[in-house]
Amino acid sequence: MYKIITIIFFMCMGSVAFAQEETETTGTITNTSTSDPIVTENYNESSVTSSSDATTTVKSPPPSAISPSINSANSDLCTVGVAGAVQTQILGISAGSTVRDMNCEKLKNAKVLYDMGMKVAAVSVMCQDKRVFDAMMDAGTPCPYDGLIGDAAKAAWLANKEKEPAEGDSRNPLANLDEDDKSTVYGLGAIGTLFLLLLL
Repeated sequence: MYKIITIIFFMCMGSVAFAQEETETTGTITNTSTSDPIVTENYNESSVTSSSDATTTVKSPPPSAISPSINSANSDLCTVGVAGAVQTQILGISAGSTVRDMNCEKLKNAKVLYDMGMKVAAVSVMCQDKRVFDAMMDAGTPCPYDGLIGDAAKAAWLANKEKEPAEGDSRNPLANLDEDDKSTVYGLGAIGTLFLLLLL
């Protein structure tokens, strides 16, 4: 029995501790509660020290090798410009040259001769091409031979077959080139080989 009373007593005391204060005024009940303010104090001090080492390496290529420009726009020139350039990280090389167009020269020479009234000479220049020579023979108007024209020229050509223009050897493309063109081709080959060695 004492245990029950003790438990009830502690329960009542606990209820009183958390009970709200009630005041009665003119028939209405007003609940008021009071509490102490919470005060906190915070003080924080921090210090950050940092140091860094940075190294920047800039790798840029050397200036570009630009191939030379070769002007072949003049209509009186029978040349073709050839140019090239190679740039590596170590070295840059550019080169250029002109190549003579022999067929263009032949046509210009024939035209100039024809314009000056030298028609037989103009035909003789054109007949240096095997294709033109064969076409003229097939047409029954053979190319001039030592000043002979017509049937006399045809008979002279048949008697001297070795003097007919030779057909180019298709197996050797350098066979139809003159010495200037051959040296140009050899030079371009040497430059191309050098370029390949630079790329290795």
